[in-house]
Amino acid sequence: MHKRTELQSGVLYAAFSYILWGILPIYWKLLDDVSADEILANRVFWSFFFIAAVLFFNGKSKMFTTTLRGYAKNKKQIAALAAASMLISMNWFIYIWAVNSNQMVEASLGYYINPLVSVLLGMVFLKERLSAIQYVSFLLAGIGVLIMTVTYGQFPWIAVSLAVSFGLYGLAKKLIKVDSTVGLALETLVVMPIAGIYIAYLFLDGTNSLFSGSWLTSALLAGAGAATAVPLLYFAKGAQRIPLSTLGILQYIAPTLTLLLGIFIYDETFSAVHLLAFTFIWSALILYSFSRTKGMTALALRMKKEKGIHL
Repeated sequence: MHKRTELQSGVLYAAFSYILWGILPIYWKLLDDVSADEILANRVFWSFFFIAAVLFFNGKSKMFTTTLRGYAKNKKQIAALAAASMLISMNWFIYIWAVNSNQMVEASLGYYINPLVSVLLGMVFLKERLSAIQYVSFLLAGIGVLIMTVTYGQFPWIAVSLAVSFGLYGLAKKLIKVDSTVGLALETLVVMPIAGIYIAYLFLDGTNSLFSGSWLTSALLAGAGAATAVPLLYFAKGAQRIPLSTLGILQYIAPTLTLLLGIFIYDETFSAVHLLAFTFIWSALILYSFSRTKGMTALALRMKKEKGIHL
């Protein structure tokens, strides 16, 4: 019974984190009169101090300093940490820019195809093997992206950049095996000085929005750290309690909410072509999710044993 309660609470925590990520564009939309680079700088800068405070109150400050000292002696982990920091900063910038330039539909597409990109990166860099049904899911997703490219005459670079940058970020994180909150503190620590210098430059140049515009704008910029960290904290609590397969299904909550916000709240275009392209991608995700279920794994093992078929 205790295990069942833990599983239920894990699902609630994880689902809540994805709901927060899914509606996060509303937060950035409130700052659409501020440039994406200034929003990013404030997001990175205040995230570090917010997470540092969380670590202090959770009694994890010692874990943070111990991990930091360990990384200082390991060049491979320093490189992985620097790569993760740059990749997540790039991902955040593209997402903020996309949301505030009315391209939330394409941004949601990026997070729909992200799981497939992550699997592809695992195949290329980690030599992970794919099943036949997973190859079919890649083909369907590729057709969806191709439809958008051909129809609109331009490659959906926002979607692909978001998916690839987050996929590479996940790859770098495989080399940084540490508590998620400590990990984010380390990642933001790497780029926080750059963000701080940029914020100082804006103050000296007189073009800063922080503490110079409305109190709401200043509060939202300073609160970007909390807006970044809170979903992550709930995600960490959920991920500890539920299987990865369940987590994999729940992750589609975020792009679905972002897509719905873009269409119904912010009046972005969602044409018949969009629907066709997304249908291919949704079909790919259904196949991919199915390929990771216990039932599909059991079927694959049985077919391999009985008929010698490799799935």
